[in-house]
Amino acid sequence: MKIEKLLRLTIEKKASDLHLSAGIPPHFRIYGELVAADLPSLTKEDCRELSYSILNEGQKNRFEKFKELDFSYGISGLGRFRINLYWQRGSISVAFRPIPFEIPTFEELGLPVNEMRKFASLNSGFILITGPTGSGKSTTLASLIDYINQTRHCHIISIEDPIEYLFKHKKSIVNQRELGEDTLSFSEGLRHILREDPNVIFIGEMRDLETISSALTLAETGHLVLSTLHIGEATETVNRIIDIFPAAQQNQVKVQLSLTLSGVVVQQLLPLANGKGRVLATETMIVTSAIRNLIREGKPQEIYSHLQMGTRSGMKTMNRSLYELYQQKKIVLETALRRSPRLEELKNMLKEKPHG
Repeated sequence: MKIEKLLRLTIEKKASDLHLSAGIPPHFRIYGELVAADLPSLTKEDCRELSYSILNEGQKNRFEKFKELDFSYGISGLGRFRINLYWQRGSISVAFRPIPFEIPTFEELGLPVNEMRKFASLNSGFILITGPTGSGKSTTLASLIDYINQTRHCHIISIEDPIEYLFKHKKSIVNQRELGEDTLSFSEGLRHILREDPNVIFIGEMRDLETISSALTLAETGHLVLSTLHIGEATETVNRIIDIFPAAQQNQVKVQLSLTLSGVVVQQLLPLANGKGRVLATETMIVTSAIRNLIREGKPQEIYSHLQMGTRSGMKTMNRSLYELYQQKKIVLETALRRSPRLEELKNMLKEKPHG
């Protein structure tokens, strides 16, 4: 069994992920569900051989030292893959995720086009794309960066773990830095980034206090900062950022966040009603002066009512998005109810305007 054959099968089956573990056949995630390949079960030796066949010496050394590794791998004419190697019960397991060569547009992804274009036009601010693992956050950010790249003369710098989508220089210059290869850590890369004369800074993921603090400071000093968080609601995003800081710093952080946060897009990928794909549901928060005041005053729980009433300014709650997708018959009722962050509100919406 060759790794290239497995990765070709992943693309052919339109799978979002490929999993290799000892004792079972390779598994594909297709439209959100895991499906076993019609192949023999893998041994520990198979998993090691398949994994090591795509590692260079530096990657092998890091994996053997730290017991896990994130990296990317490309096959000419096929595509790129984000890969995580890890140990479990004395053997190596691997998770692969395909990354298309072509970066999809806002329209193709089903994103709120006007709002995304407004975010892309900002000279400074803080834009967050949030949602659970596997909800397409990286693809949305790639689409946003590619739009900036096509429409503005900027210097865009990314710090990623690993580099996923590859950008060509268009109107902008795009320099991509990968953890382990080009910089030692997010915090180390961000510490020196101002000397690199950026306009737009893309931080692959905000994992810790130091990274979040750096992102706020960079946005405050006149840069457009883009990043991701694993959070399911826009209002909870504000809470999470503030709460990660020690109590003595939280008032200062509220002020910083109120001045810099420009927008939050929350994502979920949902199975289509016909079972033949997935569709994107989004919650969109545009940070208005009223929301800035609520952040500064420490009243993030009151932000949700502004989301509900902010339709004219481009805002939308996740429940509104779920409701619309159900009305359009793109998702089934069970999916809408299961994925709702505020179930009673969605049930009330469904009562007011029956489906069909």
